[in-house]
Amino acid sequence: MLLEGKVVIVTGAGRGLGRAIALRCGQEGAHLVLAGRTVAELEQVATELREFGARAVVVAADVRDVESTEAMAARAVAEFGGVDVLVANSGIAGPTAPLWEVDPADWEETFAVNVRGVFLACRAVLPDMVQRGSGSIVVVGSMSGKRPLANRTPYASSKMALVGLTRTLAAETGPFGVRVNLVSPGPVNGPRLENVLREQARLSGRTVEDVRVDFSRDSPLRRLVEPEQVAATVVFLASDEAAAITGDDLNVNTGIAMY
Repeated sequence: MLLEGKVVIVTGAGRGLGRAIALRCGQEGAHLVLAGRTVAELEQVATELREFGARAVVVAADVRDVESTEAMAARAVAEFGGVDVLVANSGIAGPTAPLWEVDPADWEETFAVNVRGVFLACRAVLPDMVQRGSGSIVVVGSMSGKRPLANRTPYASSKMALVGLTRTLAAETGPFGVRVNLVSPGPVNGPRLENVLREQARLSGRTVEDVRVDFSRDSPLRRLVEPEQVAATVVFLASDEAAAITGDDLNVNTGIAMY
């Protein structure tokens, strides 16, 4: 029970990777605040958590909005007395197109969710963490912030920005007992990846299966990543087992990127 009794906020907890992270945190004894824009999905995850005895509350939150993120943090304090862990998971894939064909509005939306959203979520929980002298923030980045991914410049740029955010925030908050780390998953099996594969196949004139093979070809393990494998890493970084780790960027990408 690596997170027994700890209060954990997971943004984007209603589906995919966020759902897997929330469920694993609950299995490790955490009390969950499930945040996101689609309440029905969050309620389903909360039901799953309660089935094995975890405490969970649902908060409708838009990480792009200051008041919304502040209300999310306030709800966690009101329900559980504080915030021990923030998993900043909310993110979008953004457009798939050559840079010169990317609509500026799509670029801005990608950064609004993927970078501003992490900034605002961290900003909302840190006063409580700093005051109490402890806390752990785990940011969900991407392998795409480390290596080229053709036709995905907005996404890759936004994820690279999170590396700088994580390292600098770790330096700022370390003296207050707060740790900040980032996880860089590789291609994670699920609906979002399927959409990316379809778009890449469309642009390249190949089949989805050919593109899928390309996504795993560079992996020494010759496979994609499962959501549960990322969730296990997030739990480790959030827990006291990682008490000496901060400012780090941990790869969970089957060896595709090793730096």
